[in-house]
Amino acid sequence: MSLNPTATSRIRATKLLHTAHGPRELDISFQWDRGRLLAVYGPSGAGKTTLLRMLAGLTEPDSGYIEVEGEVWLDSSRRINLPTRRRSIGFVFQDFALFPNLTVRQQLEYALPDPRKPAIIKELLAFMELEALQHHRPGLLSGGQQQRVALARAIARGPRLLLLDEPLSALDDDMRHRLQEYIQTAHRHYGLTTMLVSHHLPEVFRLADEAIFLEKGRIVGQGDPAAVFAERPLSYRPGSVDMTGEILNITADGEQLAVTILVRGAGNDRTIELEAAGSVAAGWRVGQTITITITPKIS
Repeated sequence: MSLNPTATSRIRATKLLHTAHGPRELDISFQWDRGRLLAVYGPSGAGKTTLLRMLAGLTEPDSGYIEVEGEVWLDSSRRINLPTRRRSIGFVFQDFALFPNLTVRQQLEYALPDPRKPAIIKELLAFMELEALQHHRPGLLSGGQQQRVALARAIARGPRLLLLDEPLSALDDDMRHRLQEYIQTAHRHYGLTTMLVSHHLPEVFRLADEAIFLEKGRIVGQGDPAAVFAERPLSYRPGSVDMTGEILNITADGEQLAVTILVRGAGNDRTIELEAAGSVAAGWRVGQTITITITPKIS
């Protein structure tokens, strides 16, 4: 096992998946840089959660290689497979997975890699606005509060890699938006390297530096979210067409605004890019639903 400090990590792995559509092989290979927030997007059964579980050592690939910042966690050719406890990870599960008998503060203390260094506990309780709840057990907390505890507990480990498996899927839109702010702020404040599984495109656009589009066990796109999802073409019939969509991203381009919109279809979501005058789009915001009319130019 080698240990040479590096800013780049990588995974190459295969795994037979048993999905609702029958057996399917997950076959992936990619790398990521330290300090990035990488979103993994794709339909159910694509292998998103399996990818995170392989990184965490909770699922063993059929073959593969995982190296995180110079440390080899898995090399099937050399029979190296570090157990989860020896991998520097923080993991936030969909169901939070909090200990029901421990208070908020005890959840964080349990996660400390070195119990003799508790200073980060006080900081995290303040950072996640959990000070008033620190002596409560999970049963007395709301879903959003439990999610903040789960996130704080994962960060308390001081992980090289923070893994988030659709952590906001059970929350309503308002709470999802608030928790996105906590994730984004914590990622930057603690200098984390984060891998987020999400099936919610607005979340990907808001949070991710980079996105991986996973489909049927294969990576079909990787890079800047706007570029990855712009490659999914939108076809429409001639003539003026009204489309309702959700704003994913807004960027200034001189006096114009470049707007990315998610248009949902029957199991076939698409993104489109359009330009709008600042005066027209002054009140638009990310997450807002709007209706647009597309009229093809006649030459």
